[in-house]
Amino acid sequence: MADETFSEPFDTEPVELPIADVFDLHSVPAKDVRGAVEEYLVEAQRHGYKALRIIHGRGIGVQREMVREILARTSFVESFGDAPAEAGGWGATLVTLRVTPR
Repeated sequence: MADETFSEPFDTEPVELPIADVFDLHSVPAKDVRGAVEEYLVEAQRHGYKALRIIHGRGIGVQREMVREILARTSFVESFGDAPAEAGGWGATLVTLRVTPR
């Protein structure tokens, strides 16, 4: 059997995701969540969104806390909090962005 050695992992190419007012983190690998959320916020603001919903799941709250740490230090985030039960409850965070003049 031949020894196959790969110089790079298969998933080194960035994946482009459409920007919408809802971002579901279930399909994002855990190691990429921080960067994905940071980039999503920038792009959502650039697209003119004022209200967002980030779905991080319920679990033990690790991703929820990570998302909220990012939101707390993002200058153009006006507010954030738990989504209502019908929109994910504590498994999702609603975000309001500040409107910035273009």
